[in-house]
Amino acid sequence: MTEAEPTLPNFTDDHIRLAEALVFASPDPVSARQLAALLPEDVEAEDVLRATQARYAGFGVELAEIGGGWQFRTAPDLAPRLTRVISRPRRLPRVAMETLAIIAWHQPVTRAQVEEIRGATLGQQTLDALLEAGLVRTAGHREVPGRPTLWATTPQFLAQFGLKDLRDLPKREELVTEQPSVLAPLPAAEETEVAENGAVRSDVEPGSEAAADIVTEGEVEAEAENSAAEPPA
Repeated sequence: MTEAEPTLPNFTDDHIRLAEALVFASPDPVSARQLAALLPEDVEAEDVLRATQARYAGFGVELAEIGGGWQFRTAPDLAPRLTRVISRPRRLPRVAMETLAIIAWHQPVTRAQVEEIRGATLGQQTLDALLEAGLVRTAGHREVPGRPTLWATTPQFLAQFGLKDLRDLPKREELVTEQPSVLAPLPAAEETEVAENGAVRSDVEPGSEAAADIVTEGEVEAEAENSAAEPPA
């Protein structure tokens, strides 16, 4: 009985080169759908991207799946050394990081809900800082009197903290934080609230260590720095 011949991939080195060029040229993570628009119909974009990822394994720059797409990132073991010569991004104040953590775990949430969880007033300057950094966005309105704006995180939030999606957020019980109120659950009636544009439920199941630093002072900036370096143009 003869052994079955292994199935050969239906893509070529030229397809991998095309994926490299597209990911390198794009300022945002590239989705498989974007690459598929450039490939023959019988070539699976996901297979090409994973082959490209394998080709860069162990290099100084690696292809990572984050923020709903693919992006070249500095190898994690090299990133700390690069911070000696690469300017650090602007640090967000503690109140902004607490606000971001609340939005990440409870989204979509209103400003009043954020204030209730934090136990303090939320200034417009804090929201403006998060908007300017591209970490939060508006996600419709809550259907109550006054129709307050709902807030949610952005794909940039996922990319900056090296997350594939919100399910990669750590579970609340796994976190050690000085601000337990940040992760306090919303009232039961609000747990299933969804933004009009289909934003993620507030009871999302999280799972990795990558975003645990969101709620720890000082370490979150290092996480952002370690994942943000890109190859020079």
